Amino acid sequence: MNKGCIKCGSSDAGQKEVAMTGNGLSKMLDLQHNKFLVVYCKNCGYSEFYNKKSSTAGNVLDFFFGG
Repeated sequence: MNKGCIKCGSSDAGQKEVAMTGNGLSKMLDLQHNKFLVVYCKNCGYSEFYNKKSSTAGNVLDFFFGG
């Protein structure tokens, strides 16, 4: 059961995959090996990051909505 965004209550959400650099040598060489799934509210912009490596096949939108 979806409860909606914790900030505004909207049930309109999206998701994107993003990659970020770490620190040290990977930062200097711009190696983006840290991958995350971002779930965001399309109404207010509230966002949550989920580590792609530890996210299972489950639907992260359920986590975003408190499921």
